[in-house]
Amino acid sequence: MDTKMSILATKTTVATGALVCYIALCRGLRYLRRDRRHASSPYKTREDFKRMTAEDAYQITYYIQALEFPWMTGKALNFALFRTYGIPSISKLLCETQQLGKVEYAGRRYVDTSVLIVEFLSNSPTSERANSAIARMNYLHSRYQKAGKISNDDLLYTLSLFVLEVERWIRMYEWRTLTPLELCGLGTHWKVIGEAMGIDYSCLRHGPSDFKDGLEFFEDLKEWSDNYEHRCMVPNKFNHQLAEETTRILLTDIPGPLKPFGKTVVTSLMDERLRSAMIYDKPSPMYLKAVKFMFGVRNVFLKFLIPPRPYALRYALLSEQPNPKTGRYHVKEYDNEPWYFKSTFFSRNSPTAWFRWAIGEPHPGDGKQYRPEGYHIFEVGPKKLEGHGQEECKETRDRLMASNRGRCPFAV
Repeated sequence: MDTKMSILATKTTVATGALVCYIALCRGLRYLRRDRRHASSPYKTREDFKRMTAEDAYQITYYIQALEFPWMTGKALNFALFRTYGIPSISKLLCETQQLGKVEYAGRRYVDTSVLIVEFLSNSPTSERANSAIARMNYLHSRYQKAGKISNDDLLYTLSLFVLEVERWIRMYEWRTLTPLELCGLGTHWKVIGEAMGIDYSCLRHGPSDFKDGLEFFEDLKEWSDNYEHRCMVPNKFNHQLAEETTRILLTDIPGPLKPFGKTVVTSLMDERLRSAMIYDKPSPMYLKAVKFMFGVRNVFLKFLIPPRPYALRYALLSEQPNPKTGRYHVKEYDNEPWYFKSTFFSRNSPTAWFRWAIGEPHPGDGKQYRPEGYHIFEVGPKKLEGHGQEECKETRDRLMASNRGRCPFAV
């Protein structure tokens, strides 16, 4: 008996020691990658930040979304779009155009917006893909801007959320917060995107050209965005209509009986200001605690039990290379409807596809209605605009390509 107890105690000690070593290894590797990346950066101090180039800022942004926090960044960007619907001037226009307010259009509009945003997030500011996506976005906005239906404040607020929501979600729910260098990278990257979109920064504290660096731009956006929400994020029927339709998209994979629970979880992720603007009731404290607990468990699990994602497994929502025969790109995953998702034997018969089929939701086997052949960037947008604006988009892209967008935007 003593011998058996001794063997059991030895095995327990070895197993405990192995677990402790594994935990220390995972945590150490995660912080080691962060520290090595920062050590290799030429931007060591706040004084150095003012020299950050747009190309280096893109590399930092890509690292955050493809390697360090891919899942959380994706959810933050989705929620950033969702948050814009709390502004009546934005939600009213989207409902009037019927692109998000009606079920038959909402799925494609949601994917098209995501595709263009991810194109200029996932590719260098000097690349043809990034500049083509910005050119297409500018074209789709232009007629509404000319008609006075999209204001500079609407565009600036939307841009601010793509910076602020990423920082907020990572700060609240991830295993570590973003560093000043990473915040500077995000701010710099989005500043040059905003400039390419023609957004005027005059309303920010430091005006259009007096920002010291990307971190100061981030701080100015945060101050302005909060003040803008205080003034403009108010309850409105159009806000609620868009919130209902977008929530339906977000809950596509949830079986019918569980959708009310899923909807309450979505409202639990909103702060009180946004929830009020969307005309939703405050959820039970039980839901708020449950959401906090789930993210807390995920935080601990990632930090101590999962090693950092290797570059070979970097996350990519879009195909990195076009189809050699058609020149079209595909999305590599889908949240609601499988727009631009490549239809193959394996994708049509994957567990996800069969699950979607079983609960009566769209899946890759539904035929050609979701464009399984992929997309050309200059065709992305509402069906009625397909084939329109090609030359205008090319001219804008070529002008952006010639403007050396990879340079430092703060250089005097």
